[in-house]
Amino acid sequence: MRSLSEQSAVMVVEGAGDSVDKEKKKKYRRRSNRRSKRNSPNTAASSQPNEPRGESSLSVGNGGKTKCYTSSMGCSSSRRMELDANPTREHGPAAASGTIYSSMPTMHANEQLKDIVSSGRGGSMLAKPCPEPIVGGGLNGKSLPFHQFEGPAQSKFFAPYWSIETVNEALEKGDVFKVLFRVNAHNRLEAYCKIEGVPTDVLISGIAAQNRAVEGDVVVIKVDPLSFWTKMKASKGIDLHLKANRKTSGSRQGKSKLNTDCKYADFGNSLVPQKGFYCEYSSCAGEDVHDELNGPVGCNYANGYHQSSSDSSHVAPSKGQGEVLNAVGRMCSMISSYPSKRPTCRVVAIIEKSPRRDAIVGFLNVKQWFYYREGCKKDAKKNKSLLSISNCEYIEIMPTDPRFPKLMVLVSCLPDCIKKRLDDEDETVEMELVAAQIDNWSDESPFPEAHVSYIFGQGSEMESQINAILHENAIRSEFFPESLSCLPSNTWEVPKEEFQNRRDLRNLCIYTIDPYSATDLDDALSVQRLPDGLIRVGVHISDVSYFVLPDTTLDIEAQLRSTSVFMLQRKIPMLPPLLSEDIGSLKPGVDRLAFSIFWNLNSSGNVVDRWIGRTVIRSCCQLSYEHAQDIVDGMIDAETCNNFRDDLPQLHGHFEWADVIGSMKCLHEISKTLREKRFDDGALQLESSNFVFLFDEYGIPYDNTLRERKDSYFLVEEFMILANRTAAEIISRAFPDSALLRRHPEPNIQKLRELEAFCCKHGLELDTSSGNFHRSLEHIKEKLKDDSVLFNILINYATRPMQLATYFCSGDLKDNMNDWGHYALAVPLYTHFTSPLRRYPDIVVHRTLAAAIEAEQLYMMNRRMSHKVRPGEEVTRCFTGICFLKEAAVSSEGREALSAAALKHRIPCTELLTDIAAYSNERKLASRHVKEASRHVKDACDNLYMWVSVKRKAVLLSDARVLGLGPRFMTIYIHKLAIERRIYYDEVDGLTAEWLEATSTLVLTTCASKWSVRRAGPGYYRALDEVAWVINPCDHNLEPDMESTQGCGAAQHSDPILKSEIDPFVFPLTVRLLSTIPVALHATGGDDGPLNIGARLFMSSYFT
Repeated sequence: MRSLSEQSAVMVVEGAGDSVDKEKKKKYRRRSNRRSKRNSPNTAASSQPNEPRGESSLSVGNGGKTKCYTSSMGCSSSRRMELDANPTREHGPAAASGTIYSSMPTMHANEQLKDIVSSGRGGSMLAKPCPEPIVGGGLNGKSLPFHQFEGPAQSKFFAPYWSIETVNEALEKGDVFKVLFRVNAHNRLEAYCKIEGVPTDVLISGIAAQNRAVEGDVVVIKVDPLSFWTKMKASKGIDLHLKANRKTSGSRQGKSKLNTDCKYADFGNSLVPQKGFYCEYSSCAGEDVHDELNGPVGCNYANGYHQSSSDSSHVAPSKGQGEVLNAVGRMCSMISSYPSKRPTCRVVAIIEKSPRRDAIVGFLNVKQWFYYREGCKKDAKKNKSLLSISNCEYIEIMPTDPRFPKLMVLVSCLPDCIKKRLDDEDETVEMELVAAQIDNWSDESPFPEAHVSYIFGQGSEMESQINAILHENAIRSEFFPESLSCLPSNTWEVPKEEFQNRRDLRNLCIYTIDPYSATDLDDALSVQRLPDGLIRVGVHISDVSYFVLPDTTLDIEAQLRSTSVFMLQRKIPMLPPLLSEDIGSLKPGVDRLAFSIFWNLNSSGNVVDRWIGRTVIRSCCQLSYEHAQDIVDGMIDAETCNNFRDDLPQLHGHFEWADVIGSMKCLHEISKTLREKRFDDGALQLESSNFVFLFDEYGIPYDNTLRERKDSYFLVEEFMILANRTAAEIISRAFPDSALLRRHPEPNIQKLRELEAFCCKHGLELDTSSGNFHRSLEHIKEKLKDDSVLFNILINYATRPMQLATYFCSGDLKDNMNDWGHYALAVPLYTHFTSPLRRYPDIVVHRTLAAAIEAEQLYMMNRRMSHKVRPGEEVTRCFTGICFLKEAAVSSEGREALSAAALKHRIPCTELLTDIAAYSNERKLASRHVKEASRHVKDACDNLYMWVSVKRKAVLLSDARVLGLGPRFMTIYIHKLAIERRIYYDEVDGLTAEWLEATSTLVLTTCASKWSVRRAGPGYYRALDEVAWVINPCDHNLEPDMESTQGCGAAQHSDPILKSEIDPFVFPLTVRLLSTIPVALHATGGDDGPLNIGARLFMSSYFT
């Protein structure tokens, strides 16, 4: 069986011991090289621009050099050495060294591309060899040889992984760090990781340094010595402004040892996470309450209140933790001493594989395989032994997500339907969107081996793309039958005993405010004016925890899903529709179970008193945001409701529209007070226009628009924030080690300073200091009231220094309570309580609240039974009221009550809750996947809808603002689509780019053809129409080519070119930073690659 290396590349190792067959190798190498050039058609060669040309030198472990000459299979042209040393422009071009690039704030580093394997380390990359690598073999323990080498020395592309023992020892000493591996979507050679406590992301540059890690892996890294650190590109003025397109996820710094039986989870098509969140709880179920106070070591439940570290004397960190802290401190000191240097590192072990390895979506590179097969047929005429090739041929999969490497799949392992089409030489196979699963990636292969696991259909079909998005994020629509069996019947009604155990609020004017098409109604509002001048506001949340009991199949599946996924025209709920849209939804006119919070507020918006408990409610109507806004604006009053408005919802019960309208106006006034108070305390809201798609009768998007959020949205938002704050305060006090909270770290200071500098340069004063950020942005908004596009751009960039908000377990950060806060909301405690129908963490919080309420009742009952109740104490809410009685919590009765309630409601212990928080963070990201290959499901669908709408128009004309400018390319912001794109103008036939560095000005002029200038011949320069769409002024009535819109069923929506308000510019074109220029947008990809929207200059010339 021929190895893949013999088919794709002849590796000649030049070293000290390989002179025996040297002449034979040279002859074979020359023949292979000639055959490669002869068998590579121009179409293949030009299909991947900017790929490396010629041969590559690879450092090997024996100190020699390995030259790689590619053949016609997979890597068919000599310019296609499949190591991505020079990625395509869509992935991010190499920065022009020594050139100046004027741009928006420095947000993206185009690092100089390093040597693909040596990564700038001169071949000294190899880590410690070990007999027990952490990463095992391939599928079923087998490892297929990707590359085999002749001669005494066998070259390896990657360093072997460290052993578990070595990693544990290094983690203890602080020599290495456990982090999350993230890849730059614009340049796969650049990966980054965040070390907790280090202000700068650490760069992992080059394939060798990345050492087979893929996006989402949890890896162990070793930081390089200072001499290997790269320069921060900001010091050279290179384009950095896209850097924030990399979302930095929560880091996973390793302070604890790895399990010696550490194995990778075999996800397959399953949704089961690697770590089991649900262990058997029987070990605790029979324990006595007093024994529970001591807490068995293996217990999976919270023990109730105990004194946190902040309440006791400081305990010195362990030796291992101290070493880690010292290592982080040393790094921070070095970064502070050398601010122009970016720390670099290399991966030495992978300890948790990303589930994305099992669902990489892409296209089969069929043409490359056909070229190779044709070459084999020609060679077979000379050597009949080459006829039998079907069992060792590989075909390439090109991922649609540029963060992932190319995959190699055995042709013999392809699905039968694809193999049949290949036998029939059907090239349309390359239009099929497929999913592949990585089986193995050995250190002797530059690419991972994989197998095709799913076929979605043609890539140009919207349904295929949506199914691929869901598949790669492990999101399924069907529920397990066992989960459905946990639900009550659809005729369920509130049991009589619940009226006895809950407060009955059915006579209170309560209503919901949601989008007009919403069916999962999980929050409602009410308001009452009290005799003493106070106002009582109520927030009522669906009591989902009543139906979703701990450890049931329904609970497990809800946790695995973790969140509902919304895709405009489609929703995949976290809970079955019977629960999320019927018996758990706060529909009007029917009795529903709820968790209610009441606040007594004074005129200043301060909370004087509060009550929280389980209730029964009956909503009187279901209002949309539009209805609420009309009431706030005075467009709806009692008279118009009764006589002239047929579009209003049905009103249930004894209430009249005057009750609802008066209540709404009162809530609006209170919400404005609360909002103003919150911003005075330093809250920040980076509000921009909402992107809204317009769909035809077939559900196909044909256009989009931008909408501003109205006061009715802010009204609901303000009370939901207050409810979440209240819930966080209660559960963190009652269960300080087992509260599921949410934190938002402070933004990246360096990026904020860069944003300030840019605003200053353009006469805009921006103060990003605490408490002044929002106010400063409001002043800029007023100053730019005639330039809303520029303000939206600034808001877009202001969001990029912001870090992600994440869930966490309070017990994990009990020694660092300063890190609990939420930066954007400017509050010290926050959680999610208000959306239990679509977020699993909210269900956990509901259970914790129920435990706190029940513990309060148990405590008072025990006090009464022991005759310890003091006068007035009967009505005291010791755990849920405004004043938390700490002495009650630490007393024996209090500890006993809290522990018993925690056991009853199955409050997870710190370790399990940490896992739940981590998994919820991951699934929340997954629900927003793939806008420009780095965000998640909602954004992916937005990207898809945008692509479909642009494709239907063939050409979409729009104005764009120039955000970055340099000698090779410009970066533009298209306001209509709220996207950024780059236009490259270097090496374009018929176009000359003059870059005036002193004034940061670009002048583009047309010129004679350049094809004869370079020896490379025709094709070296790109055609002008790749950069600019040039029309003749005489062709004013032309319309775009409608051929690309056929089959979309909506040609009527296509816009004639010159019916647009966008006028073309003429050459010579002078461009400066923040200039407005016309561009022509077009959809690319679909059947032949990733979805993308390309941008060209829109120009007019008589010389076309």
